[in-house]
Amino acid sequence: MIKIESNTLEDAYKKASESLNCSITDLTIEVVQTPTNGVLGFFKKTAIIVAVKKSKEEITPVVEKEEVKVEPEIQVKEEVKVEPEKLKETIKPVDVKKAVEVEKKDSSHTILNDTIMPTSFVSMQEDDDDELEKDNSLYLADYEEEHEEIETKERSSVILEIASEVQTKINELFDLTCFNIEKINVTAHDDNTLLIEFKGDDAALMIGKEGYRYKALSYMIFNWINSKYQVQLRLEIAEFLKNQEESIIRYIDTVCEVIEIEGRAQTKILDGVLIQIALKELRDRYPDKYVVIRSTRDNLKYIIVNDYHAK
Repeated sequence: MIKIESNTLEDAYKKASESLNCSITDLTIEVVQTPTNGVLGFFKKTAIIVAVKKSKEEITPVVEKEEVKVEPEIQVKEEVKVEPEKLKETIKPVDVKKAVEVEKKDSSHTILNDTIMPTSFVSMQEDDDDELEKDNSLYLADYEEEHEEIETKERSSVILEIASEVQTKINELFDLTCFNIEKINVTAHDDNTLLIEFKGDDAALMIGKEGYRYKALSYMIFNWINSKYQVQLRLEIAEFLKNQEESIIRYIDTVCEVIEIEGRAQTKILDGVLIQIALKELRDRYPDKYVVIRSTRDNLKYIIVNDYHAK
């Protein structure tokens, strides 16, 4: 079993096929993360898959009858009509990306221009198609390099504007409460996350016993800013988040000891912000392992760490 990360699912499938030295139809593929283009270049995600080669019993034998039915003269006629030079003139750079659609459950076929075709046909390009794809890859690389700096500045500018607007609104809201707190500070933690800090004499009262008020505030503020501004939240109240991070990291150290001995481990039930902190910490420490959140029947959350090849 291997883990593949790429910009598109089609490219990830191809890399998995090359790595395992077999056809895509001979693979069992699990999509861990579907690629997204984000909004205006923000929150873009890559494609992540886990692939394993099928056993001999699972591989569907090739039916030779279908190949016999294809008349040779029809194939020759179509190949003569489609000239490589004319093909290059008619296909725009972005058409290469649009040509290969996401595969259906039956991974042996791909939809290309409303026609069902074998995946191997789409994946294994002829010499002219390879040359065309290289030209378009260069075009896209030049475009991304040219606009990368502009997009970075735009993201930074957007998150700063959002932080300023949220700070104004959240201070107007909490001015109406009875808590004696300082002015709430809202800053950009990164291009996709706001850091909201509560300080003051009564700030600790907003945490509540076992953090129940903190969880409620975190839930409400996150749903507000995520639905309206599509950003994430990092909420700090009287250093509660800092203390939680230190506590969970100490716990993760004990989990790591088990992983080093047995090669795998499972955390205890974690709630709210704790499971997100633990997930990030474990993925940073074990980038080559399978680290995911699981749920119990009661929807309680915990994390498992395992090898990709383990079943």
